[in-house]
Amino acid sequence: MIALRAVTKRFGERVAVEDLTIAVRPRTTHVLLGSSGSGKSTVLRLILGLVTPDRGEVSVDGVPVTRSTQASVVRRMGYVVQAGGLYPHLTAYQNAALAAEAHRWSRARIHARVGELAALVGLDDETLRLYPGQLSGGQRQRVGLMRALMLDPPVLLLDEPLGALDPVIRAELQEQLRRLFAELGKTVVLVTHDLREAALLATTISLLTAGRVVQEGNFADLMERPATPFVRQFLTAQTLVPAGPESGR
Repeated sequence: MIALRAVTKRFGERVAVEDLTIAVRPRTTHVLLGSSGSGKSTVLRLILGLVTPDRGEVSVDGVPVTRSTQASVVRRMGYVVQAGGLYPHLTAYQNAALAAEAHRWSRARIHARVGELAALVGLDDETLRLYPGQLSGGQRQRVGLMRALMLDPPVLLLDEPLGALDPVIRAELQEQLRRLFAELGKTVVLVTHDLREAALLATTISLLTAGRVVQEGNFADLMERPATPFVRQFLTAQTLVPAGPESGR
């Protein structure tokens, strides 16, 4: 389990998160939902040990995330950022294989794993030979997901992974992520500002504003029982696009 207990983090005078407590249950998809500046991405950085809390504790499976434990904790996580975060001088295949190369996997093992992941996310061999600048936004995101899954980590952290995509491609990849999360059974923490994305993917939603959780629960909890006027305002400010008749494919 991933746990943040009474965590506060400031950057200068700005409070990024304040007295924040979140528990992410194993093999669930926990969505951090909120507007820009609400503290969502800071939570991911705290889990990864990229920043340390001023107060409180962050732990993964009971192990506090500190400078001395960060390396071992991070090895158990795959991290996907907006637009994929790919290296432009490496092909899609080389980007996907980076972590395995660092762990000195054999060429045959890497090739087999890349092929397995490419089939999982729907990319062919020709696409894997291309460089990031030759890929569409959706293809770059798929390669970023392959790279995060390469070592088969039990935890996936995704920071606005579909934020830069056009609505049609975004909806397609949201549905693909839903199927992947169900199939792979990993613990997922996903940052988004998109209500439809949260509704489709989340087991649990934490709605944040100004570095605090204002309500937590499943999508129905938020829609049917908004805890504060802010929650109601946030929900009504976004128009949910109903899932199409083929969304369950």
